[in-house]
Amino acid sequence: MTRMQSGFTREAAKALLEAHNKEPYHIEHAETVEGIMRYFAESYDAENVDFWGIAGLLHDVDWEEFPTAEEHTIKGGEMIRAAGGTDELVHAVQSHNADMNELCPDPEHHMEKVLYATDELSGLIGAAIKMRPSGSVMDFSVSSLKKKFKDKRFAAGCSRDIIKEGADMLGWELDELFERTIAAMQSFAPDKDA
Repeated sequence: MTRMQSGFTREAAKALLEAHNKEPYHIEHAETVEGIMRYFAESYDAENVDFWGIAGLLHDVDWEEFPTAEEHTIKGGEMIRAAGGTDELVHAVQSHNADMNELCPDPEHHMEKVLYATDELSGLIGAAIKMRPSGSVMDFSVSSLKKKFKDKRFAAGCSRDIIKEGADMLGWELDELFERTIAAMQSFAPDKDA
C-alpha cells in the first residue's frame, strides 16, 4: 500500500471546514462521515487512516457556500488546494460528486467508493435514529434501516440511487453496506459505552 498524503493535519482540516461552514448540522455530518471513513480505513488501508478521515471531514467543505451541482466540490477542490491540500485529496473529495457533475472524477480508489456509498447513507441513518425513542444508533438495526430506505418520503433528500450505486461499486449487497455503516457509526457514537 502506498502512503496517501492529504497536506493537512486533522486540526488544520477541521479549521478549514469551520471557516466555510457555520451550521452545526454540516459540521456534525462532516465529523460523522470522517468517523465512518476512519472505521473502514482500519479494515482496508490501516496506514492511511488519517487520509481517509480527512477526506471524510472535508468532503462537503464548500456545501454551505456552493450547494449547486455545478459548483459543489469544484469550489471545495479550490479551497482545499489553496489551504495546502494535495491533488489526491481533491480527487477523493470531488469523486463523491461524480454523479452530479461530469467535471468531477469517478470514484477509483476503494476509499473513494466507500465515501461515495456512505455519505448519503449516513444522512439517512442519522435522520432515522433521530426518530427513535432512544435517539441512538446503538440499538438501530438493518431491518429498521431497510424500512426507512424503502419509504421514499422519509429523508427524501438522501438519494437511494446513489446508495445503491455505491454498494454496487464496492461489490457489496445493500444489506452488507447497511450493516457495515451502522457498525461504523456505532463505533464512535457518544453513547457507545453507556
